Amino acid sequence: MTHKYATLKMRQIHRNVNQPRKTFDEDALNELAESIKEHGLLQPIVVRKVEEGYELVAGERRFRANELADNITIETKILLPEGESEVSDMDSFKKAMAENLNREDMLPLEEARGFKKVLDDEYDGAPACVPKVAKTFSKSVQFVNQRLALLALRPEIQAAVDLGHIGTQAAVQIAALSKENQKAVFQDWKKGDKNDNQLVHIAYAMRKQEKAATQDSMVDVDEMTPEEKAERSRAQAKTKNDLDAIEGMWALLDSISKADPMELARALAGEVGKRLEQMDRVADVVQKARFQLRQAKAHADASEIMVNPAAAAPDLAAEADAVLAQLDPAQGDTESETQAEPASEPEGAPAADVDAETQATPAADVGPESPAQPEGDDAEAEVAAEPLAVAA
Repeated sequence: MTHKYATLKMRQIHRNVNQPRKTFDEDALNELAESIKEHGLLQPIVVRKVEEGYELVAGERRFRANELADNITIETKILLPEGESEVSDMDSFKKAMAENLNREDMLPLEEARGFKKVLDDEYDGAPACVPKVAKTFSKSVQFVNQRLALLALRPEIQAAVDLGHIGTQAAVQIAALSKENQKAVFQDWKKGDKNDNQLVHIAYAMRKQEKAATQDSMVDVDEMTPEEKAERSRAQAKTKNDLDAIEGMWALLDSISKADPMELARALAGEVGKRLEQMDRVADVVQKARFQLRQAKAHADASEIMVNPAAAAPDLAAEADAVLAQLDPAQGDTESETQAEPASEPEGAPAADVDAETQATPAADVGPESPAQPEGDDAEAEVAAEPLAVAA
């Protein structure tokens, strides 16, 4: 796209009402304003000619900081039409979106709505065209799908995500739940005793239980035959006995952990390497067993939190614009709110426990049904994996 550079008066330039980024850090703006006073504007803003003056295309942050610096003029790069083709509203929007995505941190829901706007306006909202949107902004399909999934969240959870209180990975898992269960997990989170990692596991477990309920696969104890009840009792007793036996081995491991390394070397003369491999195998199995128990804890917590275990499974084909219509902040926390359709369908269990921006599970038809196992020596170590989501 051709362009020219010019110095324009600030009053000649109008802000773009469709600017995808709505929130700007005031301290950062003031710092940039001081830099502009000291060194001038190092990079021009981008504008296009409109009926009344010029419209800002890219550089909202620089424009605001220049305004704070009390400058009357600003350096600009003016986009010029090519032949009969004017610089369209969508071209302007995409340039603004690209700048904010690649240079400044946008809020997750700002990104989501920006992707949704491009998907709707250029591709009629077709989920199959998400890869085209991703390519436009040099983002992965995973990233775009993950952001689109957030549009299925209740308004109060969206606000918590944008404030940074709930990480996007946990939010994607919550978005896959029915609206009633989204509310339930959010109310539980507000007690303040759950971190992002726990939210990922609990929301995933709740989703599994929702699906199991709709598939009639959760058999109530009262509906079991005497043989089935007996088999369940035997399985429960065996599991508890196994765990008790493992607990009994604690003293043995504790004695090794407190042993002097030099004395261990003498006691295991010629076998230190073999015994270390033995302990590594034990540690690996303990780590995996611990992971499974954490999953079991998440399912137990989910059972206590869930409002409606038999809630209908969300329809993954629902249009995201319908979701947006239901996410009107004015509706707040009303019980009459229609269930929104999540844009994510996790299948595999969340991977190993992490504490910050926790990973979630792969989407349906991508990830395995069995839980991903943690890797490495530390059961709390982060396993890098970006979750996929199915765009609604």
